[in-house]
Amino acid sequence: MENESGLHRGLRGRQLTMIGLGGAIGTGLFLGSSLAISQAGPATILAYIACAAVALVIGWALAEMVVVHPEAGAFGMIAHRYLGPWSGFVVRWTYWTVQVIAIGGEVIAGGIYVRFWWPSLPLWVPVLVFSAAVLITNAVAVKVFGEVEYWFAMIKVAAIVVFILLGILLITVGLPGAEATGTENLTAHGGFLPNGVGGLSLAIVFVLFSYVGVEVVSVTAAESENPARDIPRAARRMVTRLALFYIVAITIVLTVVPWTTTAQGGAVTESPFVSVFSAAGIPAAATVMNFVVLTAALSSANTNLYLTTRMMHSLAADRYAPAWTGRLSRSGVPRNALALSALGLALAASLSAASESSAYLALFGVSVFGALVVWLLILATHRAFRRTRKLQGLPPSPVQLWGAPVTSLLAMVFLAGTLVSTLFIAPLRPAWWAGVPFFAILSVAYWMTSRRSKTPAPAEKPI
Repeated sequence: MENESGLHRGLRGRQLTMIGLGGAIGTGLFLGSSLAISQAGPATILAYIACAAVALVIGWALAEMVVVHPEAGAFGMIAHRYLGPWSGFVVRWTYWTVQVIAIGGEVIAGGIYVRFWWPSLPLWVPVLVFSAAVLITNAVAVKVFGEVEYWFAMIKVAAIVVFILLGILLITVGLPGAEATGTENLTAHGGFLPNGVGGLSLAIVFVLFSYVGVEVVSVTAAESENPARDIPRAARRMVTRLALFYIVAITIVLTVVPWTTTAQGGAVTESPFVSVFSAAGIPAAATVMNFVVLTAALSSANTNLYLTTRMMHSLAADRYAPAWTGRLSRSGVPRNALALSALGLALAASLSAASESSAYLALFGVSVFGALVVWLLILATHRAFRRTRKLQGLPPSPVQLWGAPVTSLLAMVFLAGTLVSTLFIAPLRPAWWAGVPFFAILSVAYWMTSRRSKTPAPAEKPI
């Protein structure tokens, strides 16, 4: 079954939920959490709680809009409709760029995980292998992609559940060869908030990145079998499960192992989840967990490549990208857009060969800047969506964000403050040097393309 864009509606409700979790549960939790812990110590738990609330607002706002407009391009097309063509152009190109870079970060993380077993292995070798694997998976029909990602994500979810259960046992009664740790690590080594409120605010930057991916469900709307039924359900399940997994899992990490150990001095050399089992003297479990976090990185890269491909296809449909990027294969896959979206994989391979120690953090900084801007535009679109429909006398969406517009405004203030705080994190400061010129270039590019592509806002459709 096809929709008006030519994409096939081959994704089922169960796949949408797991694809959402697969896109969001990646290196932000399994690897990048060590960066947050280095800033806030045990108070990182509070950062995960606060960011979960913001992620819930974003996911719910997207579900409200996408149920009314289940189109290719998702929030990019909706921004085009309610904020204007410039916003639709900027949000889609920014999201494409952010996710292309994030894909590179995920495969680099995968290479770091492999070196847990083979420390002397050059990082670029596993990066190339994993890049080829996710490209092949995305080149097949969307039904095959959905099923592969469903099981990828299932492994992640099952592993986190097992990790939580083992962690609770380790904290309360201990495990064979390891005594119960208790909760002393939450207040030892400088207290619960060792670096003060300033450290907590900086940790939020890294924690927010863990939730990047909550928007993936909205992008699948054009290929969902029943978007009106499945998208809201999948969005709610995905965000609530994500928040539960993150908050409980990071609490266990900080309870079992002193935060000064998992912080690793701010370096990114091993997953804190692996460190928990290593520190507890459970090497076999550490090996299994390392395999799981490797799977998580590949799953996230796989889903993000899907996202960038569909976003590029949407841009081509509006003549904001080369026409050849919008062409579909017989199986309904925009393979030309896929090839262009693989730039992040090439970038990852180059960085991993040139600068192994800083490759992940370099890609992280640029990604988080763009992701925060995209989320701000999504929430601005939601406010315009509600206001416009009310003025035009259109019926409200069957799914509505609780507490809006107050909740969306509070989330925007939170995100804007987080974006400003990146100026005070030395490794992330260069993201501003790249981010501000990037948006200037996008604005010029929009002006040039809009002169030859007068794409009107899509016509309103009944819900």
